[in-house]
Amino acid sequence: MKMKIENISVNYGEKEAVKNLSFEIDSGQIVTIIGPNGSGKSTLLKAMSRCLKPSTGNIYIDETNINEINTKTIAQKLAILPQVKNVSSDVSVEELVSYGRYPHLKFGKRLRKEDKEIMDWALEKTGLDSLRKRFVATLSGGERQRAWIAMSLAQKPKILLLDEPTTFLDISYQVEVLELVKELNETLGLTVVMVLHDLNQAARYSDTILVIKDGELCKLGRPSEIIKECLLKDVFRIEADIYDDKVNNCPYFIPKKTTA
Repeated sequence: MKMKIENISVNYGEKEAVKNLSFEIDSGQIVTIIGPNGSGKSTLLKAMSRCLKPSTGNIYIDETNINEINTKTIAQKLAILPQVKNVSSDVSVEELVSYGRYPHLKFGKRLRKEDKEIMDWALEKTGLDSLRKRFVATLSGGERQRAWIAMSLAQKPKILLLDEPTTFLDISYQVEVLELVKELNETLGLTVVMVLHDLNQAARYSDTILVIKDGELCKLGRPSEIIKECLLKDVFRIEADIYDDKVNNCPYFIPKKTTA
């Protein structure tokens, strides 16, 4: 399922957080949004999920303006996993995952056999079947993030939006979550759009990288086109040595120093 972002701007009061952005996302791609702190990454993702309304411009899913799609239908096509997630301490993994089925239920109806089968599938896909009765609050960081992804999977979306899915996780859990995202993209054909801070992880796990600076689109391209000395210096104010990971077919860099 494709997305098209057409000349959107998003304001917070008098501050223009996103400025006249336009780009397209092909079906089945992993697209990562990167940029300095405060550049508008999360704001853009919220606008793409219809959590924020752009002050100008339009967003399309398969040629249909998202403002013309009712909320329930949007939730069946698109799932967003925000950076900050709250759930009661007595909610089990299984119950959390069941929330993903709500957009598919008729008003006042209970979970059907089909819904429970999809929940089982989401738990199996994320490796959480043996933990389904555990409270979410008792899980490790990586397990907890997988539980939220399982809930999103239970929506059966075509597009998955992830806002900094590795934040606050140890490096092993970061890799675990990103490997899961890659697997879901490859096996289910999910279109994935995520915000990441780690540029090497963005290069390793993305088909396309979108760079934002001061709310504006700075560059869009393959990882090999993005991880360049001039961009690292101009956007992130660092000098770095850049290398080619031939095994994973992606660039990576080692920072040397910051620039003025």
